[in-house]
Amino acid sequence: MSNERISRRVRAVPPSGIRRFFDIAATMPSVISLGVGEPDFITPANIRAAGQQSIDRTTAYTSNSGLKELRVALATHLRERYKVDYDAESELLITVGVSEAMQASALALFDDGDEVLMPEPCFVAYPATVMFADAVPVYVPTRVEDNFQVSVEALEERVTPRTKALLIGYPSNPTGAVLDRARLEAIAAFAERHDLLVISDEIYDRLVYGVEHTCFAALPGMKQRTVLLGGFSKAYAMTGWRLGWLAAPEDITAAVRKVHQYTIMSAPTMSQFAGIEALRFGEEHVQHMLAEYDRRRKVIVNGLNSIGLPTFEPQGAFYAFPHVGQLGLSSEAFCERLLVEEQVAVVPGDAFGPSGTGYVRACYATSMDKIEEALERIERFVRRNS
Repeated sequence: MSNERISRRVRAVPPSGIRRFFDIAATMPSVISLGVGEPDFITPANIRAAGQQSIDRTTAYTSNSGLKELRVALATHLRERYKVDYDAESELLITVGVSEAMQASALALFDDGDEVLMPEPCFVAYPATVMFADAVPVYVPTRVEDNFQVSVEALEERVTPRTKALLIGYPSNPTGAVLDRARLEAIAAFAERHDLLVISDEIYDRLVYGVEHTCFAALPGMKQRTVLLGGFSKAYAMTGWRLGWLAAPEDITAAVRKVHQYTIMSAPTMSQFAGIEALRFGEEHVQHMLAEYDRRRKVIVNGLNSIGLPTFEPQGAFYAFPHVGQLGLSSEAFCERLLVEEQVAVVPGDAFGPSGTGYVRACYATSMDKIEEALERIERFVRRNS
């Protein structure tokens, strides 16, 4: 049959660079995976119990927007942590993870040919999400010399009359970079100057080390032009629960909800009850996991640097981003050979955009003993190839 039976938009989007190496690693029994960004902690007991107990009460759909009790708890959380007020009824939407929230937002907001500025390296789903909405991702490069923080000058060089939005994700996957408040304020002024929407993916907002996370929507005047995305998977170790949320002005939330209504009946009911427990009584667990990630962060960054792989010090998320180009191997060749020869799985940096060329992403959301063993294997590999 002709390939034309598959849509142009789908044919134009490459397969995920993360999934490819994860799928290969899954077939290797002795592999140490530093690939997929998933906490190695089990969901805390009280959060699990809340989800389990809810099953005895109901297995029915919730409101399409999500349980009102969860939306109220989320509104309280955002107000207390970031001093930004959202109406639980009209400005919050509970989704099936951040991925669904982001895709629904793109479909609700973008028209054919709209351009979306996208600082990179960035999460692999960002350009695909924009392309599935028939819009155009416009990469904005960042550099390690600037701590992978996007500059307003770089944004200005790429804005055009067709630019409709800016899509940012800080703390960053894959670099671990965190935008400081002064840089964010400059970006806010840029968005206002060009009348742009800002989609801010803040799924890693609770995972920062020695710095403060600034919520973009909490900046002066930014709530009315920001689609704020977040979820429970990273901070509360709830990846499999598939629970995310969107916060935005009422007109945008209504538009996204329309897409959501025709896509999803509701986010998983038991997950929503677990989410209420997480927001109300999960802080102790967040702090425990954060401290452990910080300990691992220091070990992996110091270890990679001592091996001879210059590594940017991440201030957020749980990824290290070492440079491997000095070995004379492409990022993909490094990953393939390291996987085959030493059974350590990492992800090529250029899977996250052109600025990731010469880098690889190593996730340290795994046990310390596995990180230490992985470093030993990587050191053997580097010695053979130096």
